[in-house]
Amino acid sequence: HSLRTSIFTMMFRLNLLIALVSAMASSTAAFGPSLAIGRSTFQAKQVASVSPRSASYPQKTELSMAATVDLKGKVAFVAGVADSTGYGWAIAKALADAGATIIVGTWPPVLKIFEMGLKKGQFEEDSTLSDGSKMVIEKIYPLDAVFDTPDDVPEDIKTNKRYNGLTGYTISEVAASIEKDYGKIDILIHALANGPEVTKPLLETSRKGYLAASSASAYSFVSLLQKFGPIMNPGGSALSLSYIASEKVIPGYGGGMSSAKAQLESDTRTLAFEAGRKWGIRVNTISAGPLKSRAASAIGKEPGQKTFIEYAIDYSKANAPLAQDLYSDDVGASGLFLSSPMARTITGVTLYVDNGLHAMGMALDSAAMAR
Repeated sequence: HSLRTSIFTMMFRLNLLIALVSAMASSTAAFGPSLAIGRSTFQAKQVASVSPRSASYPQKTELSMAATVDLKGKVAFVAGVADSTGYGWAIAKALADAGATIIVGTWPPVLKIFEMGLKKGQFEEDSTLSDGSKMVIEKIYPLDAVFDTPDDVPEDIKTNKRYNGLTGYTISEVAASIEKDYGKIDILIHALANGPEVTKPLLETSRKGYLAASSASAYSFVSLLQKFGPIMNPGGSALSLSYIASEKVIPGYGGGMSSAKAQLESDTRTLAFEAGRKWGIRVNTISAGPLKSRAASAIGKEPGQKTFIEYAIDYSKANAPLAQDLYSDDVGASGLFLSSPMARTITGVTLYVDNGLHAMGMALDSAAMAR
């Protein structure tokens, strides 16, 4: 009788242990990460080892990912597009390639030139998408991002011939117009920067020039989020463009622009928290490497000498871990990723897209490195 009781007790404990293990396994699975977020699909497959010596060891697991991004039905507003050479255009093109509706904001003084270029087919080649079709910019809004409301616009701007016939170009007015035209939007791209004294060293920069750089290049992103956040769908993305001068000394990139980029990156982290909690929006920035865009080519342009951006590109090729060209489409692809559901958990990040130049602490082409 005592033996039967002992056997019964042992069997009861064994069954209880099996039940507990099963419950723990199902509970763990319930809280495990989903592998089907957004439009990404993941497949784990077992790969048999080719070496007979490793047959007694566990088989190797390889993870392969096939990812597609579908942004059909999404509306993206790209602020700061005026030609096809910059990163704003590249990001717009990548978003359009994924099916997003593209609307842009253009600085009033160059608006007519940009619209004329589009009508003449000047950007036709740069508009070609992966399926052979052309990117369509559904609507262009005049936008001067240094003005938040109509009351902020001074009389000399209102009467300036380059603003002649234009109204509704302040940030709040553009947001209201877009809400009227499209309702909610999903993606906000800030491709804006301007420093009137960018060629001056910081020690020679005036207060007016410094604050102008901050206003146009950093605070404009804060203001855009203030006004556009309420008309963005939860899960939306706001993205800006920064530069390594925010944290490293880049001679020639002056006038307070380095300070403005540092502000932009700091604000990105704070805005990620505030906009995330308030509207469910992600906020990130891309620190892009040098690109010979129209705007960048105007910095330090003197007859017979290389421009600032040409020096920057040559330096990057000589010193970056990846000694290769950086194309606008590289930043476009990164912008697409950060704006897509694949990056749904990524916010408050400064993503370096610069062939790794930011990681370097010593210039390989320095005279001090000569042997």
